[in-house]
Amino acid sequence: MEIRQKYRLRVETCIGTIIDVHKRIQCASESRKILDQFEALRKAVTEMDMALVSERDIAMVEEATNALLCEYGPVYRKGSQDPIYNHTRH
Repeated sequence: MEIRQKYRLRVETCIGTIIDVHKRIQCASESRKILDQFEALRKAVTEMDMALVSERDIAMVEEATNALLCEYGPVYRKGSQDPIYNHTRH
């Protein structure tokens, strides 16, 4: 797989994971606006020229995603949520 395709996949995976987690733990009425913004971001990434992206850019997206997911950690540690995925996605 070409490096730019890998970059796109990594960013799309981050966005998709955030969307999936957010859908699972938020009330539908308050989260729709946020979900719409992430869906718009997902669409923008498909049109993005990945030749303008560096490994450092991708690493920053992944770090930000991990930081956000850590914020959701207490919800899952309490046991009030089921796993998001039943198997590894990639």
